[in-house]
Amino acid sequence: MILDETYWQERYENDTAAWDLGHASRPLKTFIDNLEDKGIAILLPGAGYGHEALYLYSQGFTNVTVVDVASASLKHLASKLPTDHGYSLLHQDFFAHTGLYDLILEQTFYCALELRFRESYFKHMHRLLNKHGMLAGLLFHFEQKKPGPPFTCTPEEYKRMAQRYFTIRLLEPCTISEPSRAGKELFLQLQKQADGD
Repeated sequence: MILDETYWQERYENDTAAWDLGHASRPLKTFIDNLEDKGIAILLPGAGYGHEALYLYSQGFTNVTVVDVASASLKHLASKLPTDHGYSLLHQDFFAHTGLYDLILEQTFYCALELRFRESYFKHMHRLLNKHGMLAGLLFHFEQKKPGPPFTCTPEEYKRMAQRYFTIRLLEPCTISEPSRAGKELFLQLQKQADGD
């Protein structure tokens, strides 16, 4: 299975995005609610229908970029935002994206990547963050009984890959997950290390 643009585009076009909650997830809403600076540069990679982007807009955040390989998901998001939203909605491969951000929000993006991109994910996240920038959000952690996506791995494996580039501020079971994901998620907060590659 090749998880390329065609694969994801077809999932949205055929309305088979089973991972979609239909709203911003409770853990990320709670995290966003505790952010004080509404002008920080925020990236949402692989944001799907962009429920978190809509929530950020509703809370007054002004500097948000959404990157997704599927144009169908971006069109859906654009249709939900006011025409003068000012957000950047980019139809692009995450690994080709350049820019600098204060915060990157993770929500079901890592779990959608082919296994060969696991190490590259953390390396590219590091590149995209400003000094002392943060990667925060949710990672799946459950026993994988069938081939993904979604893909998951152990907390130990997440730590091994992340700690080369980040200081791990938090990586623990999420206690306020949506009911359908209860017991299956870890919440992470990783701060960029100045000396990562």
